[in-house]
Amino acid sequence: MQVFSRKALESKGGDRRPHRPGHRHGHRARPGWKSLRLAALLLALALPTGTFAEDYPARPIRIIVPTAPGGFTDTIVQLLGERFRAALGQPAVMEHKAGAGGIVGTDLVARAAPDGYTLLAGNIGPIVITPLLQQGKVPYEVDRDLVPVKILATFGNVLVVNPSVPAHSLEELIRLARAKPGTLHFASPGIGQSQHLSGELFKRLAGVDIVHVPYKGTGPALSDLIGGQVQMMFSNLPPALPHVEAGKLRALAVTGPRRASGLPAVPTLEEAGLAGYQVVSWVALFAPAGTPPAIVARLHAEVTQALESAAGRLRITAGNAEPGTGSPQDLAALIAADRAKWGKVIREGNIRAE
Repeated sequence: MQVFSRKALESKGGDRRPHRPGHRHGHRARPGWKSLRLAALLLALALPTGTFAEDYPARPIRIIVPTAPGGFTDTIVQLLGERFRAALGQPAVMEHKAGAGGIVGTDLVARAAPDGYTLLAGNIGPIVITPLLQQGKVPYEVDRDLVPVKILATFGNVLVVNPSVPAHSLEELIRLARAKPGTLHFASPGIGQSQHLSGELFKRLAGVDIVHVPYKGTGPALSDLIGGQVQMMFSNLPPALPHVEAGKLRALAVTGPRRASGLPAVPTLEEAGLAGYQVVSWVALFAPAGTPPAIVARLHAEVTQALESAAGRLRITAGNAEPGTGSPQDLAALIAADRAKWGKVIREGNIRAE
């Protein structure tokens, strides 16, 4: 069982009033009451962690999605719901809590009871990028308030251009950008989104001057790219792929470490000659800090089974993503690495939150 310090209890909303030995709300405590409470606490500490997890789950599990309905995360949560119902006897109820770039839903889970019944299907935005952009203004601290469970899926972006742009390869695009600095505009669904930072990393590594144009969402950004109001975009692959297949956009490269299954003929940016360029986004499962380790371990095991099943792999790869792998510690290491990487890009690009 996890033992909390007084400071940790206070951070979870515990009583912050000073305690006076032998007093309870200004009255003298009854002689036997303090001993009774101490005995109960010692008994609880003596129980193994598994005692609290052996009947878990006894009711439906909520999985909070901090984005609007209809995204790729919904597919993964539905997959988890099917696995939980079959293996644990309880469903996983998906609840969308969008708002403030994912802060609303993430904070809800950070403040939830650490009993394994409220989980977060979080992503790189509110977990890594937003806290970097809004230091001291985000109501939660990821390392303090959340415990990693499992990487659910990873996926890259795709560099697409309007067909009128006279560049049919990454090399030609870089040559064009260098020849006409400040004239190529790249769209994104908002400041600090992975699509925006993909473009900022491209600027730094390619040594080009391209202008960022933020939109309020992927749909408006893609619409203006297709219409020619902007020339290029680092888009998440799923929403861009239909437009590439229809000939409305031209795909030059993908940002991940491997080629995308949906665009097997399109190289990665590293393959196309931009050394050191790699951008991977992800979705991962978290629980509130203080959740018993036995419950975290059980969740990790069941999620792993769902992701490694034939049906699970098929559904995730159909979304042009890769099923998540590794342990909770691997997820923690991924978060730390992304903080270091994007923190540097944000500082060097002088990027500020909207």
